[in-house]
Amino acid sequence: MKHGFLIYLLFAFCLATNGQETRNILTGDYAELTDTKPVDKEAWDKQPGKPQLSWGSTDVRYSKLNVPSVNKTQRLRISGWKGERVNAQAILWTTNNLEKVSLSVSDLTNGKSVIPASVIRTNFVRYVMTDELNKDGKGGCGHRPVKADWDSSVVADVLDIIKVKDVKARSAQPIWINTWIPENTKPGVYKGTVTLTYNTSSALTLNLEVEVLNRTLPAPKNWAFHLDLWQNPYSVARYHQVPLWSKEHFDAMLPVMKTLADAGQKVITTTIMHKPWNGQTEDHFDSMIFRMKKMDGTWEFRYDVFDKWVNFMMNEVGIDKQINCYTLIPWALRFDYFDQATNRIQFIEAKPGDKAYEDYWGPFLKDFARHLKSKGWFDKTTIAMDERGLDAMQEAIKVIKNADPDFKISLAGNYHPEIEKDLYDLCLAFGHNFPADVKARRDKEGKISTVYTCCAEALPNTFTFSPPAEATWIGWHAMAGNYDGYLRWAYNSWTKEPLLDSRFRSWAAGDCYIVYPENRSSIRMEKLIEGIQDYEKINILKEEFKNKNNKSKLEKLNTLVSSFTPEGLTKAYPTQAVQQARTELNKF
Repeated sequence: MKHGFLIYLLFAFCLATNGQETRNILTGDYAELTDTKPVDKEAWDKQPGKPQLSWGSTDVRYSKLNVPSVNKTQRLRISGWKGERVNAQAILWTTNNLEKVSLSVSDLTNGKSVIPASVIRTNFVRYVMTDELNKDGKGGCGHRPVKADWDSSVVADVLDIIKVKDVKARSAQPIWINTWIPENTKPGVYKGTVTLTYNTSSALTLNLEVEVLNRTLPAPKNWAFHLDLWQNPYSVARYHQVPLWSKEHFDAMLPVMKTLADAGQKVITTTIMHKPWNGQTEDHFDSMIFRMKKMDGTWEFRYDVFDKWVNFMMNEVGIDKQINCYTLIPWALRFDYFDQATNRIQFIEAKPGDKAYEDYWGPFLKDFARHLKSKGWFDKTTIAMDERGLDAMQEAIKVIKNADPDFKISLAGNYHPEIEKDLYDLCLAFGHNFPADVKARRDKEGKISTVYTCCAEALPNTFTFSPPAEATWIGWHAMAGNYDGYLRWAYNSWTKEPLLDSRFRSWAAGDCYIVYPENRSSIRMEKLIEGIQDYEKINILKEEFKNKNNKSKLEKLNTLVSSFTPEGLTKAYPTQAVQQARTELNKF
């Protein structure tokens, strides 16, 4: 029995690490890919000899090799609630080589009150290769095996972890600044300075002001927004070249997953079969559960890896609301198990409705329910499906409910009234809505009703070439559409060289991941968090206005939100819509 389990784990490990011998681990500083786009040399000729530093906009991805288009300003004021994270972006450009560029931020002070520098994060923004939408401009789905067929360029997105770097002549260096306002901060305007030092002693400064409003945003763990970004632990193992589920593997995952927890993530992504998505990513997902068909035809199940992963995410990372288990209906209807009689991995091919399908899943689900109850996780767990048809879902639901009628079920896909009541967690594709009466009933029943985007949407999206404000727009859309939150299929399914090249063989660049290795966030991730925070603020204000029967303010707030619909995208570009709405939101 143990021998079979070891063979199964070895099989899984080999599959997960296949090809990693050619992988060049990138740590610390690194050389970005070359940007081949045209450069305006005349604009550089007109620049002064000294380096220039100015505040810019967080809604702009500044070109690496061209003079930035900014209204040069040395003072910036941004506003936020207590407990909110607020972003700023500065831009450095230079006609000469600069060595050992570093950043420091002072405490922000308001009389005797202080926002300490320790809550202010600074990052050099780095450049990654991207491509474009499909040629018809209608989305980013479809195979892209020949990179030369797509217009490619480097774009600003990576928020790097290095604190000192060189900046080459005739180039720009964006700088991202994030201030997480402590919840106990006294309202008022806090002032400080950002200092950029280069060539050992020379320095440039900017003035930063943060206006703290007299409202409080709760900690991310307590946000109402249901965030479900799917995690890929296998990608982390391959990138860092560490054994799956080793201490080194968990150490590498911890900061990446804590970033997700700090965004208010509610769901742990688990896999209960080999290749639930048919290996569509660079690192396919394997089963976290060992299945063995014994000599006598009965089944044995082991949950060592599943338990390890879930305990890690709950107890060390702090994500503990829900466990989604993929899947009973994979993209390829081929199911693995270790066969004791032949001492090897075998596969069953069966579709929902087949006896072989029920014979495979029925015993497992019954034992899985027993195990989950023994761990105290049953009520948190869903059996999850992704974009599966009605007939297959109906057959799978029968098998699930026959195993344990109290099992929760989730689906990301189309709305089917025939099965809606069976689904605890139902996520609809962008552009689709829940009927108002259905959503009201689901709310009363404590069910989850969310929206998702994928490669299909030209906008809004989080491709590496997407305007940053589109990520923020998503949070506003979730509120306008009366959704409980947002799902995206890939948090960290990294490409071969994710720091260098976000392009992938199947979808538009950046579709596979929104954060980078070694705890590097991105412009996209930070802007997505902005939208989630806005959702929370709107939710809090709505409750307050309802409780106080302040109909005029409630109507004004609802009107502000109402334009963030798919139809609204054709009327106002997301950047302008988001900027105006966020300004108005902070006036309530």
